[in-house]
Amino acid sequence: MKIFGPLYERAITWARHRHAPAYLTGLSFVEAIIFPIMPEVMLAPMSVAQPRRAFWFATLSIVGSMAGALVGYFLGHYAFEALKPMFAALGMLPAIESGIATVQAKMAESPWAVFFFLVLGGFMPIPMKVFTWASGIVGVPMLQYVLSMLIGRGKRVYLLALAIRIGGERAEAALRRYIEPIGWIATVLVAAAVAWLIWRSQH
Repeated sequence: MKIFGPLYERAITWARHRHAPAYLTGLSFVEAIIFPIMPEVMLAPMSVAQPRRAFWFATLSIVGSMAGALVGYFLGHYAFEALKPMFAALGMLPAIESGIATVQAKMAESPWAVFFFLVLGGFMPIPMKVFTWASGIVGVPMLQYVLSMLIGRGKRVYLLALAIRIGGERAEAALRRYIEPIGWIATVLVAAAVAWLIWRSQH
């Protein structure tokens, strides 16, 4: 069953629209809060179409992601209990609760331990929203949180922009060709990470 290929094709359709930069910023914003599609799937074809603007597009994605990260943080901090039923219905509650346990463990070590954990998390295939909500719920210090989100997401989109700028259409073609296995591998990694977080929180 193909899932990620059609999503990628839809993102490419958005990428060709004259309002694509706004769509990319909006996608990056909502992905940091709740949406399942990573903004990189729009960023890649947009950068291929206009390679000289690849880093500008990456910057727009960062702006959207950071705005979404702040919204996710404050929603987690002030509205998590009220929104628990929604997350349960979406199947996101176990991942968020496991993220909470892990962030709490890092907080017990030091605020900067949380910082390095979130920087690493920003480069993993675990959805960004897990970290934004968990950080708000636990109350990660704002300085460490903002810096970690900026570095973690920034290195992803800027490295992608650099790869497209260097590799051009070949890089995008490789992404298109392997999007289905990449998507399923990422899903398996997310499931494994969630299972590991649950196990760790219980031992």
